[in-house]
Formats: sequence, C-alpha cells, structure tokens
Amino acid sequence: MNTPHVRLGVIGAGNVGRAFVEMLTDESRQIALLDGATAVLDLVAVAVRDLDAARVGVDRALLVDDALAVAARDDVDILVELAGGVEPARTWIETALRRGASVVTANKTLMAEHGTELARLAHENGADLLYEASVAGGIPIIRALRTSLAGEKINRVLGIVNGTTNFILSQMTSEGRDYAEALKEAQDLGYAEADPTADVEAFDAAAKVQILSSLAIGTALRGEPISREGISAVRSVDVEFARRAGYVIKLIGVVERVGEHGLSRRTHPAFIPVEHPLAAVHGAMNAVFIEGDKSGPLMWLGQGAGGAPSATAVLGDVLHAARNRVSGRHDVPFSVDDRLQSVDAGELSSVFYLSLDVRDEPGVLAQVAGVFGRHQVSIQSMEQSGFGREARLSFLTHEVKARDVASTIEDLAQLASVDSIGASIRVIDGGVA
Repeated sequence: MNTPHVRLGVIGAGNVGRAFVEMLTDESRQIALLDGATAVLDLVAVAVRDLDAARVGVDRALLVDDALAVAARDDVDILVELAGGVEPARTWIETALRRGASVVTANKTLMAEHGTELARLAHENGADLLYEASVAGGIPIIRALRTSLAGEKINRVLGIVNGTTNFILSQMTSEGRDYAEALKEAQDLGYAEADPTADVEAFDAAAKVQILSSLAIGTALRGEPISREGISAVRSVDVEFARRAGYVIKLIGVVERVGEHGLSRRTHPAFIPVEHPLAAVHGAMNAVFIEGDKSGPLMWLGQGAGGAPSATAVLGDVLHAARNRVSGRHDVPFSVDDRLQSVDAGELSSVFYLSLDVRDEPGVLAQVAGVFGRHQVSIQSMEQSGFGREARLSFLTHEVKARDVASTIEDLAQLASVDSIGASIRVIDGGVA
C-alpha cells in the first residue's frame, strides 16, 4: 500500500517557525514523524516578509513572500500560521479553512478574539483548527483538556502562563532586585520586548486565560473582556513582605466557577503560599494547576516560551491534523455553555495585601484605620517600617470583597497624610483567590 502524503505550507519563519521547519526536516525524526502522522509530511512553501534575510535551517527554495497565496494553494493540506497578530492572520486562516485545509496556529491573540467563529468555519468545511502552542508553549495543556479531562468538571484553573513576568518576579524574589532592574535583565536576556506592556500589564496572560476558559469551562472565544492587573506596581518591599509572611508573588491567570453557573476569569498578581506547587515555578517557566471535581489537583510544568518548546507543540498539532486527514475525519469543536454568566471581579472575596506610604506623624494610623473601618475592611495584621518623616504601612486584611478594597484605596488616596498607594494584591489561601 502506498504511503499517503500530506502537504504543509508555513507562514512565518521567526523563532518558532524556524524551529518547526528544522524539526520537520530533521532526518533523525523522519520515522517518528511518519508514525505520528501516518503519512509523509511534505513542506511545500514557507512565507516570509523578507526573502533576503538569512534563515538558518530553512531551504531558500521554499521561501515565498505572499502569505495569502500560500493559504490559497490547492496543494497545501495543512496551513501552519506562525506570524501572529489578528490581521492579516485571520484572513489567511479563513482562506485556508474555506477550501477545506486544516490550520495549526500559535496565535493566542487571534484565538482569544475569534476562536469560536474560526472553529465553526473549520467544522463546516471538514477541517481542523488546532492551537496547542497558543498557551504555555510546549506544555500540552490544551490537549489534556480536550481529551484526558474532557469528561471532568473543572472547578478552577490557576496558571502561570507568562514567562516574562514570572522571570521578573522570580528575580525580585531570589536576587532582591527591584522591578526596574529585573525588567531590564529580562530585556537583556531576550525574555522581554523593548516595549514590555503586553507582558507586564497582563494582556498576554488575559488572552491565554480566555483560551483556557473555553476548554476548561465552556466559554466562547469572542474577545470578551477579562479582569486584568499587571505587575508594574509590585515593589521589592512587597516581595520581601510576602517572603516574611510565607508567600511568594506570582502573576496568575484564573478561571473559576462561582456557584452553579457563575464564572470568573481574571489575571492579577497574587500572594501564593510557599507550600503551593505554583510557588516553586521559577524563572521563565510556565505552569497550569487544575482543580477537578473528581480528579482533584493536577499540575503541568514546562517551558512556556521559546522557539523549540512552542515548535514542539505546533508539530504535535500538525501530526494530529495529518492523521485526521488520512483517516477522513476532523475534530469537532467544543460546545459553548450559554448558561455561564460572568461574575464581576469586584464581587469576589479574598484576603488582600495592601501597602501605602504615609507621613510619620501623630494621628496618621488612626486616620488610615478609620478609612478601613468605614468600608468594612477588617485588618488581620499590620506592619510599619521606615525612618524619619516617612513610613510604609503594609496590611493583610481578613477576607473581603474586592470592591470594598477598591473603595478603601480610593478614599485613602484622598488623605493628605498618604503620600502614595502601593500594591493591592490578592492572597491565595485555603481555596480563596
């Protein structure tokens, strides 16, 4: 029996694209690729912006500069989109899907905003739309949710899904660096972009939370707003307070059931107890912690970024799509649970850490405590530090609604004795986030 061939077109030859092509063409991998795909994988084109740029590991004869033409080619059975962004990537993917070609992508932004409609388009045309590399790099979390945990009721997902922020916070924790120093180090090492906004203000993490939510809980991928807080307000004194109190600070993404049909999706810094598995996730690593109704706690840990780990996830999707094409089938998109209702983040309760800089003079502490009291925010512990005319007050509250903390902060900022408001960080403890 003749071995079938499945033809691939790739758009994008950056770090992930180059690593993927190298894996695909590695002679030592060919038997494993044939077994995984049940077909010979033929690379027929790689679309790039600049044909003259040096690209080690990519055959120059395959390079073209018209991505849309690659998506439209009748001899491309699987389109691999690794360029990123919403447009023109969305047009390329729609073009391929409409003619029945399967698509593999690492594009988290596009999937978060338009994943549901693209999955429907794929299904209508008998094709696959796979996107394992869009969340947590080489960690196969999407496949686990789609297969091994497909019948489980997931109650909560906690994820460290941005390697840049985890590296920055890890350096602040282990090396005592302040935020600016740790960010610069991340940029020097290539973990952070020159403009780090997408990472440090949690836009990247929010997109990944949407994707995890769709698979874990059953929400649509339509670009719905996610409650989002970044790490730029976290200071070294906050990290040190957390250490003394038995916590570490991490930027986490949260997907959580609230009651029968309520849902919270958010990303924010959090105090993580040192004994929690996520507290031990250091550097640029990613981790996803899942609490299932019957399975209990489960965690996946691995490289969350970089060319090779992400390309591994892309390759796994390509093999899956190829097997489906050979067998004449395709994956059916997950259903959307229309009963789910988003719960405003302000209505959720948690223990909170707050810090503020005040004038060190008589009566200030009483003024501050009065503001807490007016908003029914009970103080669990307080620490004062500083010398001379300025002092820092650091608080841990009892469990309180986030909206009451926000109102407290708003009124504290109006006090003449308060020079600045520092971080406001939720505490994960005893199942509260």
